[in-house]
Amino acid sequence: MSDVEWNDIFKKLVKWRESNNIEEPSVTIVSAAAAGKPWAALVSTIISLRTKDEVTVIAAKKLLEKADNPQKLNALKETEIQKLIYPAGFYRNKAASLKKIASILLNEHNGKVPSSMDELLALPGVGRKTANLVLTEAFDLPGLCVDIHVHRISNRCGWVKSKNPDETEMILREILPQKYWKKINNLLVLYGQKVCRPVSPFCSCCVIKNRCLRRDVGKSR
Repeated sequence: MSDVEWNDIFKKLVKWRESNNIEEPSVTIVSAAAAGKPWAALVSTIISLRTKDEVTVIAAKKLLEKADNPQKLNALKETEIQKLIYPAGFYRNKAASLKKIASILLNEHNGKVPSSMDELLALPGVGRKTANLVLTEAFDLPGLCVDIHVHRISNRCGWVKSKNPDETEMILREILPQKYWKKINNLLVLYGQKVCRPVSPFCSCCVIKNRCLRRDVGKSR
């Protein structure tokens, strides 16, 4: 698609969010508040995985109040971390990952969160979604975060044809102008939750239906 077509899509999505007074996803809010604070962005993003927005905000705040840097978190017992981030999804696994990450940052990165994709991906529990969010929110670097909503909508609309979010990201990096990279996750996560849902999407009130091929759409509203 041309830049004009992409611009039309993003303008309509922004207008939809603003007209419905819908806040950005919790991880974006928390990470944006941590701009210039990579540790806070990394921690909040890890906690957010498979966790409801309202739980993410509370859990991230509790943990960061207790451990606002890797040194302080490394001093905590794993069970303490679990209690602080509970009831975040997979809180035990996340606590273990955060404990390991803190140790790695102290031993290999002088206590600093790295600002490269490869180094972030080498950290336990960090996938491409998390790495991209840290790069964009904490370091203001180019990143294209693709979660299940972005993956589903991009395929449903016919912008890409891919099997998983990582593959979708690679294709979007080739066809989507970089100025839209940061925006796409914020907008499509919300749109995927409210309108373009996995089952029975609200196609009748979709603001970008003129840009959608409705691939693999079953019953819609």
